Amino acid sequence: MIKIGLIVNPIAGMGGSVGLKGTDGDAVVQARLLGATPVAPDRTEAFLAHLRPRADALWLVAPGPMGEAYAASLTGQMTVIGERTPQGAAAGPASTTASDTRRLARLMVESGADLIVFVGGDGTARDLLDAVGVSVPVVGVPAGVKVYSSAFALSPRAAAEMVNAFDAGTDVTEAEVLDIDEVAFRDNRLEARHYGYLLVPSIQSLRQPGKEGARVTLDSLEGKRDIAASFVERIDATTLYLLGPGTTVQPISEALGLPKTLLGIDAVYGGEVVAMDLNERRILALLAEYPKRKIVVTPLGGNGFLFGRGNKPFTPEVIRRVGRAHIVVVATEHKVQQVGALLVDTGDSELDALLAGYIEVQVGYDVARVVRVRAT
Repeated sequence: MIKIGLIVNPIAGMGGSVGLKGTDGDAVVQARLLGATPVAPDRTEAFLAHLRPRADALWLVAPGPMGEAYAASLTGQMTVIGERTPQGAAAGPASTTASDTRRLARLMVESGADLIVFVGGDGTARDLLDAVGVSVPVVGVPAGVKVYSSAFALSPRAAAEMVNAFDAGTDVTEAEVLDIDEVAFRDNRLEARHYGYLLVPSIQSLRQPGKEGARVTLDSLEGKRDIAASFVERIDATTLYLLGPGTTVQPISEALGLPKTLLGIDAVYGGEVVAMDLNERRILALLAEYPKRKIVVTPLGGNGFLFGRGNKPFTPEVIRRVGRAHIVVVATEHKVQQVGALLVDTGDSELDALLAGYIEVQVGYDVARVVRVRAT
């Protein structure tokens, strides 16, 4: 009998659509005040829906919203491991603390878990690292605002396939755990730190690549400026441009003589900034006001994700309203060669399928490449 642990961080990802950069610490309170809704339940259900039924599996699940709430979707036997701390329970039925995650993960190891599945973001991955290290393999289901660690699967479906493969006897390998300083992130500074490694099933095609280090060369800077110059020459003064995060998009604002939120989404119309660091609600309000609009994005870091990592205010509703034909992708030639295919993980499988296919990517001055977009 294989023993599989399940730990869900029920607040993971809540800050994304409302324009926050994570839910560490008190940020979850702000996210709720802004009208954020839970993300982790849908991601967990999507993961469980793609698991191969296994009657002889024993699920070691965390209590309440951290795992037990999904009992009806599990096949095999189930036992609840431990309980939430008084602090976590006092925060509400859909809340949790990092100490809950660490303590429950240790209890799962003590109970003989062969594999632990966790649903969350980079903060949750750090908790697993602190609790279990490389004593037991894990599979990360991406649900957080920050998902840069290569310990994560590409999507909930990919995570299920990794569990199925592990069940069939695949090897394991080390995967990095990264996390971004949320305080610096909110201050428009990207400060990532490598914390260590977790063991994961060794299936590279299903696992997220690690975030590219901040290596800036003269060639890459020149390439980004060429992209910006070409873009600005063709800008339409009657179109609203939603400029996504990233150092490839930032030079477009610089070429226009405008400020840019490096890690957020800004709106430009008629050569002027009309709004900065937008969340989903404010974007939708702008879309109701401006009939002509475009989204401008770049694959972030070394992950190759167009949507679903680092630009969560571009929600499925926002993307559908703008339309695939009005998505502009910019990236240096080096980045395109590095990532190969571009990835999407919006949380809406129908939209992901719609976005899949091929898209033109501007890689230099008057130079474009057709690149494959793949749903994860």
